[in-house]
Amino acid sequence: MRPIAWMSVALTLAAALPVRAETAAAITYETAGPMTPLPADLAVRPGVELRFLAITTLDGFRVGAALWQPTSKAAAATSLVVSVHGSGGNYASNPIGFLSAGLAAKGYGVLAINTRQHDDKVNTENFFDIRRDIEAAVATARALGYRRVALHGHSLGNIQVQFYAATTWDADLKAVVLTGMFANLPWKTRNLLVQNEANFTRLAEAAGTALREGRADAVLAERMRWLGGAEVPVSGQHFLTYRSTESSSADGTYWIRRVPRPILMVRDAGDGIIQAFEPHMLLAAATAPGSLVPAIKFVLLPNERPPGPAGHGFADNRQALIDTIAGWLAEQSL
Repeated sequence: MRPIAWMSVALTLAAALPVRAETAAAITYETAGPMTPLPADLAVRPGVELRFLAITTLDGFRVGAALWQPTSKAAAATSLVVSVHGSGGNYASNPIGFLSAGLAAKGYGVLAINTRQHDDKVNTENFFDIRRDIEAAVATARALGYRRVALHGHSLGNIQVQFYAATTWDADLKAVVLTGMFANLPWKTRNLLVQNEANFTRLAEAAGTALREGRADAVLAERMRWLGGAEVPVSGQHFLTYRSTESSSADGTYWIRRVPRPILMVRDAGDGIIQAFEPHMLLAAATAPGSLVPAIKFVLLPNERPPGPAGHGFADNRQALIDTIAGWLAEQSL
């Protein structure tokens, strides 16, 4: 048989064979026990169901999650808030824990997650990898039947949510809520937290060396001055992607103007970690010519106590925070 005939037979046989699809990566979830215990004051209220999930991201990280859902509504009829904690926090820490319970009592679903920088993993992760945790939570929400999603990020979670919202324009992502939000983390780290150019330079050099040697995830020998003046461990990848003024992407004044969804920002007047000027830097960026933000609202909750860490977690403004966010979500028809 001529070569061209053999080729024709081979192509015919190949076309007739069944095609088997393979899975390169997958997001999965399952019911699990709580990875972080809830405080006693967050006991489930009547009319609210609480489930704990273990979500596996595309790169294999296991995300612990608490899912709060009103029992009177189906998931498809419930607006869901995906909530992301701050530095070293978790789904039970302030304000995530009490806010989740409070919003659920007002008819909202909340999927609060422990990202890969929760608790003792603080200051070790890569900024870009957190996107996988949020992506997995949103995909899980869809699989559970939710059709309208709002994103909430507190403190460090605020920049992680901004980045996700700016780079993911899915139609079911309807709104963004930021609490205890800083403006420009690399600038803030260098000028307000570290305040030591020699230390900052040593951190940058050590992080760069670790990256080039293929150990960016290793904790550096040089420590970083952090909240309250504490000297804390930090990995090379965390410093380079969050803190370095040359390479960090954790600048809210860049990302917020690229979020094509309405935004609510809330700060406690007793917040001693977020400076009073920082929300206004974000407001200026979000309302600048060319910004994609359709609408933005900033609410300052009064607090007569002196500024301190408790104010950062809205400890004195629990109900006011719940009411402010629930009211704004309702204004967005969510």
